[in-house]
Amino acid sequence: MAEDSKRTQRAPSRGKGEGAVFQDSRGLWTAVLELPSQDGKTRRRKYIRAKSKPDLMVKFAKARRELEDRGDLDTNVLTVEQWFTYWLEQVAAKRVRPATLNGYKSVVKAHIVPGLRPGTKLDKITAATIRRVHASALNANGSSTYALNAHRIMSASFEVAVREGRLFRNPAKLVEAPRRAVTSLDVLTKDEVREFIARARATPGGTRWIVSVLTGARRGEVIGLERDRVGDVLDLSWQLQRLPGARDGNLVAPADFEYRHIRGGLYWTRPKSKAGWRIIPLVEPLRTYLLEHLESEPENPWGLVFTEHGRPRDPDRDTKAWNRFVEDIFPGRNVRLHDLRHTAVDMLYEAGVPEDLMIEIVGHSTRTMTRAYKTRGNIDRLRIAMSSFGELVTPPADGPARMLETGGS
Repeated sequence: MAEDSKRTQRAPSRGKGEGAVFQDSRGLWTAVLELPSQDGKTRRRKYIRAKSKPDLMVKFAKARRELEDRGDLDTNVLTVEQWFTYWLEQVAAKRVRPATLNGYKSVVKAHIVPGLRPGTKLDKITAATIRRVHASALNANGSSTYALNAHRIMSASFEVAVREGRLFRNPAKLVEAPRRAVTSLDVLTKDEVREFIARARATPGGTRWIVSVLTGARRGEVIGLERDRVGDVLDLSWQLQRLPGARDGNLVAPADFEYRHIRGGLYWTRPKSKAGWRIIPLVEPLRTYLLEHLESEPENPWGLVFTEHGRPRDPDRDTKAWNRFVEDIFPGRNVRLHDLRHTAVDMLYEAGVPEDLMIEIVGHSTRTMTRAYKTRGNIDRLRIAMSSFGELVTPPADGPARMLETGGS
């Protein structure tokens, strides 16, 4: 009787146009879809299962439509964890910069894989699971930008899955990407910049901060500046970065990624876009400040302009040093180191610098990626522009004391 019952459970049950539909030994309703043979000989099938017959027929109809649209279906569906491991190692690592890849890995490990669930099949991802990742990223960091970044990483990964035939559509596009919240920047005013420079002049190593505010250069561009790139111009064509997992020159990077090893996990790398490869005139007062700094600082094996106890400056430690410095000058303010670029742009506008020159000075990413490496063709106009900027913020000759007495006026 048991054997007869088992046979009855597996007996095909067909409706019009359904093909073979049956319940398997677990009681799941099952349908078989014939797929194209890959070698002309071997038979290929895709088994579709559901707990009820109506649900099965919906899934079966969807699978048939996908087969008609794509010409084939993948019978080996990866899990979320398997897919993102493959994508990071085999795709992203060959396309993006090492620092970007490290950011991808961090977000994937902390939010994307846990939010989507590691064992979830790639083709089972839903709008609800995508939103779960959004919530995880937002709750962990409190930043809408961070949640938006997680969404963009998922979407980029799933686009590859679609191209490789592992997904029929990109599930990240089922929901809207998180909106970036409006942030208020704490940007220094002209008078505050003058006070800032006066205080930095009186602080050991303060020239490092002056370079940032007078050039709008990024953190890595300043701490990675080399002595032989300081002359009548500043050559900002390299930046210093720490690349985790890439110690002692053992760096995995795309073929077109330019870098030079410094020590440990520190590297000189090219700026992200060629708009960042720029040359700007070295004019007063920055010229004097930098020359004084170079004369007072002993040379180092790496030829760096700025060091910390004779060694290359670690980017994170550099930011912490900035936070201490700015808190001492402007207590309670939240002036981020990167926001000095905004301050520089404000001052350039006030100095009447034309926008085309302003973009060249600060290296804005609004320039196209195909823009050639900057030549000295505009050096005379740039020199005038930078001189106007320098005159605008030069502190009085008697320095910090007078600035404090007059309240920065």
